[in-house]
Formats: sequence, C-alpha cells, structure tokens
Amino acid sequence: MMRIERLPTEDEYRRIRHLVLQEPDSGTEITDEQLAAVLSQCPHLETVILSAVPATNDRSIVLLADNAIDLQAIDLSGCYQVTDVGVFELAAKSLPLQSILLNGVVGLTDPCITALAKTCSRLTVMELCDLPLLTALSVRDIFTFSRKLRTLRLARCPLLTDKAFPALSASRSSTPVSYPEGYEKPLPPRPLTWLDELPPLILRHPADNLRILDLSFINGITDAAIEGIVSHAPKIQHLRLSGCKQLTDRTLESICKLGDNLDVLMLAHVSNITDSGVVKLARACTNLRCVDVGFCRNLTDMSVFCLAELRGIRRLSLVRVHKLTDIAVFALAEHAVDLERLNLSYCDRLTLEATHLLLKRLVRLQNLSATGIPSFKRKGVHRFSDPAPADYDADQQAAYHVFSGDGVSGLRKFLNKEEERWRQSEARNIPFVARSDDGLDLY
Repeated sequence: MMRIERLPTEDEYRRIRHLVLQEPDSGTEITDEQLAAVLSQCPHLETVILSAVPATNDRSIVLLADNAIDLQAIDLSGCYQVTDVGVFELAAKSLPLQSILLNGVVGLTDPCITALAKTCSRLTVMELCDLPLLTALSVRDIFTFSRKLRTLRLARCPLLTDKAFPALSASRSSTPVSYPEGYEKPLPPRPLTWLDELPPLILRHPADNLRILDLSFINGITDAAIEGIVSHAPKIQHLRLSGCKQLTDRTLESICKLGDNLDVLMLAHVSNITDSGVVKLARACTNLRCVDVGFCRNLTDMSVFCLAELRGIRRLSLVRVHKLTDIAVFALAEHAVDLERLNLSYCDRLTLEATHLLLKRLVRLQNLSATGIPSFKRKGVHRFSDPAPADYDADQQAAYHVFSGDGVSGLRKFLNKEEERWRQSEARNIPFVARSDDGLDLY
C-alpha cells in the first residue's frame, strides 16, 4: 500500500492506494490531461484528494470511476470545473464510497446529489458547502436515504430553507393557536416558488449516527428547522449555526435536548439570542468543550458566568460582545481554569488588570486574542503578540494583539513583574510609572 502526495510514476501505478494532492505545487500546476493519464492507470485507488488540482474536470472523474472499483473516499473541493456528469458517474458505478467532499464545486445541482444519496448507501461523510444551486429537494433525500451519515456539512448554501430539514410530526408539534369566536383566519400567502409548496419532511427513522452538522450562514432556516433536526438526530456532538440570523432563543431551547451529547457549538453572528437562552443551554449541555458566541450583541456577563462553570470548557470565543465587563473575566479566571483558547477581541470595556488575573489563573492557556481592546495599547505589551497579517494597514497592525504559546507566557511574566514593581512603589510611597522593559528596579 502506498500513499503519495504527487503524481505517481508508471512503476507506482499498480501499487498506489492513496493519492493526496492537497497542497498546491510550488512549481508547475497539474493539468487535467496529466491527471486523467494517471487515474486511468491506477486500479487500486481507495482515497483520492484533488483539492489542489482546480483544473480537474469530468473526464478525469469518469476515468477514475471506471477504473478505481475500490474507491472509498474522494475530495473534489474547489474543483469548480466538475459538473453533474462526473458526479453521476461516481454514483452509477456502485463504488464503496464512504466519504465524498464537494465543497465549492459550484456547478452541481440537485439531481446528482440525490443520486449519491440513493445509491451510495455506505456514505458516512458528505460535505456540500458553497453550492449555490443546491436546494431543499436533494437535502431532503440525504436525510431520507443516507442513514449512515456521521458528518454532513451544508454551509453557505443560499437556497436552503426549513423545507430541506426534518420537521416534527403533527403529534409532536406545538399546540395549535386558538382563536376567539367569530374570528376569520386570513388566507395563507401564496407560495412564491415550488419549493414553498413542498410538504414538511416527516421521517419515521432517527438519524442516530449523525454526529457533525454544519449549517453555517444559511439565512433561510429558522427555529423550526433546528427543532426538527434535533428531534431527528438526538446524538449530534458538533453543531455549527454561525451566521443563521433568524435563529432565536427558541433554537437554544431545542439544542438543550441534545444534553451531554453536545461537544462543540458555534453561534457566531446569531445576534438574536439572549442571556436567557445561553443560561438554559449551559445548564442542559454540561459537556460542552468549545463555544463561539461572537458578535451576539445581546449577551452580557451573565452568559459568561454560566459558560465559565462548564467543567470541560476548553475554547471560548466572545468576539465583539460589547456588554462584557471585567466581571466576566473574573468569572473565567475563577472557574474556567482549563481554558486553552480564549478570544476577547473588540470587547472594549476589558482592562489589562483583569486580563492579568486571567493569565495568572489559566495556566493551560495557549492562545489569547485581544485585538481591538484599548487597554492593550499599553506600551510593552505588543512585543509579545504574534505578527499581524501582511495585508493589514498601520491602524489594524497597531490594534492586532494575538498571543500564542511563548507569547502568552511572556505576557504573563511581564505583567507579573510590573505588578511587583507596583507593589514596591506603593510600599516606598513612590509614584508608579508604567514601563516597557522587564526590569524590576524602580528607577
């Protein structure tokens, strides 16, 4: 068995099992002609990753499907020239596919995705992010037929709505609204498209295998979709809902039903959630390790109090949660002692003194992001930060403060020494002056 990260030679054709072209070649780009010549001569391929070969088109995929009868995993992410023709060929050959990644293959439409769902019964991983033509029709077939899926990613598919996802059955739906006597219920609005006329997707089988679900930046879904998904897939461990702007606290109440199964939850830019929903979530899902509530403008210190008490919390993102104060940082320092990554960027009210206490208590912290916090403009701090990206302008570079690894340790030691100098100044009744060096002497 061989795994190579380049085009194989003729001597290797019959021995290669895993072809991984994941990193762009610094030299000449691989053409589809070169790729087709290789794929037509490698009958024992089991894994094919072509994300670094954007020139890949249907010809290569057809040849691959014809020859690699043991193909189990294929990654065509970014191969924008591939169309339904190539994917139909993969579905038609009854290959033992377990993983297929089609992120950014922008020409794909519903029929080929439906064909995969109906014919590839062994699929456990399916990634369909950034497909502008994908609609509810094929996603419904995925939930209906792909019963072994463990990972499903549908991020940034703009045409998806609630109709794409399982709905609660009539017996489990909420109590119907009662109207006073004599009230005339208005006629329902006329459906705008045929997708609006699709009936709710009622499934009789649970998706007990589904563990990872990514619905990031799908603006068309509402709380009802999440309620149906959680009811259908009660063992989800990793849930990404960042950028789903219509979601509210009702979604968090539905997620609470996942209980101890939930491990990772991404809610950045879900700006309608409030402290009430986060408090209920933290009390119900006690095994959360990674939480992102960045840009959730309605959250306050109360949310951080509850998240800090999660015994397994390791990563927390609070970017641009403007209402946070030092009290939230004190809570993290007191309770979240096992935090490894913390993002506090653009939380304007935080002080350097509170962050110092945090650094002293969180000895396992490996990454601290504090970009855009005014108190970090203090001289002597910036030298411990990672370099800013090259495309940042002068103002952005000045505001950039991301500390990782030795930078976190260096900042902790620097602030410890400054605190010691402050104590000496106070004991000797000498005015304290902040400096940028690490010396302990007062003068």
